[in-house]
Amino acid sequence: MPDLKSQLITQALALGFADCRIAEAKPAAHKAIFEQWVADGKHGDMAWMARNLERRTDPRVVLPGAKSMVMLALNYFQGETPSGDGGYRIARYAWNDDYHDLIEKKLKALDAWMAEQGGTQRYYVDTGPVLERDFASDAGLGWGGKSTMQIHRRLGTWFFLAELITTLELMPDTPAKDLCGKCTRCMDACPTQAITAPQQMDARRCISYLTIESKGGIPVKFRRAMGDRIYGCDDCLTACPWNKFAQVSHEATFQARESVFNKRLRDFLTLTDEEFRMLFAKSPIKRIKRPAFLRNVCVALGNTGNAEDLPALETLMQDEHPLIAEHAAWAVQEIQTRHRA
Repeated sequence: MPDLKSQLITQALALGFADCRIAEAKPAAHKAIFEQWVADGKHGDMAWMARNLERRTDPRVVLPGAKSMVMLALNYFQGETPSGDGGYRIARYAWNDDYHDLIEKKLKALDAWMAEQGGTQRYYVDTGPVLERDFASDAGLGWGGKSTMQIHRRLGTWFFLAELITTLELMPDTPAKDLCGKCTRCMDACPTQAITAPQQMDARRCISYLTIESKGGIPVKFRRAMGDRIYGCDDCLTACPWNKFAQVSHEATFQARESVFNKRLRDFLTLTDEEFRMLFAKSPIKRIKRPAFLRNVCVALGNTGNAEDLPALETLMQDEHPLIAEHAAWAVQEIQTRHRA
């Protein structure tokens, strides 16, 4: 159905997607590798990844009668880093509003158009059981880098993936070639050596996992490696030389939120639950909640703070939430040790 496919691509680009390509709906290429990764416990606390493995690795189980995967890329590169000098880093994707809300609206519109063409769809933006990077590579929408992150020739590493599983039979695109060559910059850049081999990631070591997905304490052995990162980590993404082709996104909602980046690290320590929810309204940061966020801030201050940060940290040592209190105490000890040296 070449005409339908070209019309679909036109619709996707009009909605703001940077690329749209098609893969066949079939078992994921790395099905066995993913199942072994889960069996080895490398998914950490992300229990949902171990559920319904058959659904996660075969879109035809998710949507009976599925024929095609419509794979989409949305550019979120904002260009320069925020102008605020708060002394901390937040992963680019979380600089402003939650991308799920923005992309789901676009997917809903595309789903409605495809339904008019006779298709039945299920759509996701990392919200469902789909090994989307496998299908993105099958569709020619970039390739899986050594970091396990998807790389696109025109977008570099700065894009979101989304997909529609559909009963429409669309001509698949040519799979992408791996263009990483001998480059290992992403592996070399990882602060915690979470990329244990090319295309192999131990989430339990990853700073993005530790600061976002993990609900418990940050393992002491990784705290200094976190440096000034308080939500996520972009080091393996930033290191990729394909980013020389990245262009600034047209989506204004991805620009850095001044109300956040104008703050210093210790300013976050005094946030109440209500103030935290207000500051991070519609932001992906809101979902980890105040205790986990302050846990991250305390670790960053332990690594970068000075005597001026001690009063606020010492107050948090008495916080009723043990996650906050323990990390505040660690930060105080780190700052005091550093200043005695």
